[in-house]
Amino acid sequence: MSLFNTFLLFSCSESETCFMSNRSKSRTGFTLVELLVVIAIIGVLVGLLLPAVQAAREAARRMSCSNNFKQLGLAVHNYHSAYNQLPTNYGGTTPVAPLNAGPGGVTNWWENSNFGNHELLSMLIGLTPFVEAQGTWEQISNPFPADTNNDGTIDITFPAMGPTPTPGGADRNYYSPWMTDLPFLRCPSDPGRGAPTMGRTNYAPCVGDNMNRWNGGKNGDLTVNNWAMGVQSRNRGFFIPRDVSKFRDILDGLSNTIAMAEIATDLNDGDKRTSLAVTTGGTYLSNPNHCEQNFLDPERPQFWIDPDSPGSGQSPGDEPRGLGAATSRGARWANARPIFATVNTILAPNKGVCADSWPENGAIAPPSSRHQGGVHILMGDGAVKFITDSIEAGNASAPMPNPGQKSPYGVWGALGTRASREVIDTEF
Repeated sequence: MSLFNTFLLFSCSESETCFMSNRSKSRTGFTLVELLVVIAIIGVLVGLLLPAVQAAREAARRMSCSNNFKQLGLAVHNYHSAYNQLPTNYGGTTPVAPLNAGPGGVTNWWENSNFGNHELLSMLIGLTPFVEAQGTWEQISNPFPADTNNDGTIDITFPAMGPTPTPGGADRNYYSPWMTDLPFLRCPSDPGRGAPTMGRTNYAPCVGDNMNRWNGGKNGDLTVNNWAMGVQSRNRGFFIPRDVSKFRDILDGLSNTIAMAEIATDLNDGDKRTSLAVTTGGTYLSNPNHCEQNFLDPERPQFWIDPDSPGSGQSPGDEPRGLGAATSRGARWANARPIFATVNTILAPNKGVCADSWPENGAIAPPSSRHQGGVHILMGDGAVKFITDSIEAGNASAPMPNPGQKSPYGVWGALGTRASREVIDTEF
């Protein structure tokens, strides 16, 4: 060691000043540039990771939705095994007018909750005992006492199978089965919650490639009126309104026929998939695509033009749309009327919901969902498939097919019919 170095070492060992001076010159943290670089790298990583996390969450929700549908498919098959028929869509009890009904007697008995549900019940009700909802079924299938005045006394006892699943009197709001969201009927990707709807559903029965004459007959009794024959001949889907269906009636094969499909519930925002656009004069019968062609907002084609204004429904921007629960898609799980809990295979998935001025009895009601690019469907054999919006759907402007006619709505329409000899022999 040189004399100079020996002197320096000795000097530093004797002086704290030397040690502190050397330490003060060493680096003890990040520079501003280094910190900014680190922050930028973290931001880039978060930007790359966030879409992947969101996609993973949606994939999990979509899987959960598919599992719900599989449970409903098993329930349909178990129901058929137990009763040798499918659950009836538009089932329930028929009200009988009291002897003193009419002028001078009971008024508005048709809407009175004591007189049955007018055969408006969805087939979903019959599935409740088969999807671990026995408690709900027990409430529905037995008289249901309710305290409508909140005074601690029973004011009304709803009849077995419940009242009409439609808001109308304050008493119906106390029939809790109709007002409850059932978990097995809800898709986790759908954000719809609460008022103004009753209990919501994201799954609905399929009635095929037609939607005319919904209210014909009573449980298949063709002597009631001529509409009953129209129901049987024109409604060519898996479920026939107010009629008994069995697996043996599905001549095209269970694996070739759609039993149920997914629907998004209404957020009351004018979305064409969930908010009803109304035409007049039966326009939607001769051209199911009428509302899509005339009433969409060109700047936001997912929504109707000015949906809250009244109008005749015959020109762009002039379509009346019912507000709230009255015409909300998926708004009443127990109600079989098409706008609430029914689908048909006329327009392709995620197209607009369209009806005449009396939307309870008929509608263009395609499936819809909050998933990206398509919807889940349940085939008759219990298989759950994801159908894209681009499925071949024929001529959307073609009028309703006559009995025996090939579906004008392509592969999509053929999948909806049960016995039209339109078998799909390729994967879809």
